Amino acid sequence: MRTLFHFPLSPASRTVRLVLGEKRLPFEAIVERPWEKRPEFLALNPAGDVPVLVEDNGLIVPDAYVISEYLEEAYADIPLLGRTLAERVEVRRVVSWFETLFAREVSGRFIDERVMKRLSGRGNPDGGALREAYASMRPLMKYVNDLAENRSWLGGHFLSLADFTAAAHLSCLDFIGDIDWAKVPAVRDWYAKMKSRPCFRPLLNDRVSGITPPDYYTNLDF
Repeated sequence: MRTLFHFPLSPASRTVRLVLGEKRLPFEAIVERPWEKRPEFLALNPAGDVPVLVEDNGLIVPDAYVISEYLEEAYADIPLLGRTLAERVEVRRVVSWFETLFAREVSGRFIDERVMKRLSGRGNPDGGALREAYASMRPLMKYVNDLAENRSWLGGHFLSLADFTAAAHLSCLDFIGDIDWAKVPAVRDWYAKMKSRPCFRPLLNDRVSGITPPDYYTNLDF
């Protein structure tokens, strides 16, 4: 069986879980706590990060971007990057925006302060870091709202890896209750469409010890 080592509140892990589900590729999901630095896991990925995909034939594919590109090449029946060069450039641009700027300024900060510090025993959240994350969040979420208002999907006129990457980041923030959906109505409507996709169901069932998501987290209509 294809195996994915992941952590439930890792946006990178969630991106790959969504892509595997959308491409209808069965897999066994194994929760990995990267801060434990298990030698067996480090042997799979010396970088020590999740996700890591291990194919049936033993091929080891680390890193969400590498995995997504691999899946696009290996299982092209359901394309998620677009058909034309221009489409693929735009999808990759939006993916990169979330994986670099949004992760650095918003999702990475919230997840590290509210989740990873607690689970790894690194103490309490830093109030200053959280305030900075909230300040950064406002203009960045406005940009996502602009995309959702003016496009059928975030990467263009078709469902793509850009949507799954964005949904992975936002679903983690939604799990810990850090999104004011009333301020980004177009994003809320787009996210409701994403939550309704079959590949999203396992994410809605995720639970993390010591963290209770808001009641609306599993509600498809908010």
